Amino acid sequence: MEANKLLKDKRFWIASFLITWAAALQGHMMWLKRQDTFKEKFGTLNESDNQNYNNAQE
Repeated sequence: MEANKLLKDKRFWIASFLITWAAALQGHMMWLKRQDTFKEKFGTLNESDNQNYNNAQE
């Protein structure tokens, strides 16, 4: 009976949405940081192509 009342409460849905949004944002920020770390370590495909092109020009 209380679960039914809880599911009808708007505050429950707003709080659930905020928690889900915050968790998704944190996951996204972690993913971006991992991508930046990868780029720092290995560079990007365009950078390596440009370096190969420049070396071939010389």
